[in-house]
Amino acid sequence: MPPGFHPADRSPASVRFAVRLTPRAGADRVDGVSDEGVLQVRVVAPAVDGAANAALVRLLADELDVARTSVQMVAGATGRRKLIVVDGVSPEEAAARWPGVKV
Repeated sequence: MPPGFHPADRSPASVRFAVRLTPRAGADRVDGVSDEGVLQVRVVAPAVDGAANAALVRLLADELDVARTSVQMVAGATGRRKLIVVDGVSPEEAAARWPGVKV
């Protein structure tokens, strides 16, 4: 454990939201939130052998400052629309990070 870290520093909450993933983009980035409240994400990786899904998990973990193991894809592994659950992030924190996302 890093010095100064206490397990109580992270909330035990989790958040669930939908993502629309576009592989083979020019850069890994979050493009914003659609009118339906779906997070729009682009990744450079192709949709081959799970590379785009791995890039999505990595990007979301970095964006939310959590471990990659805290980000789970619970549905949509083979489609563009994914359902993501992130442990250690509250719905309020996700909504503050991406205003308009439906949590």
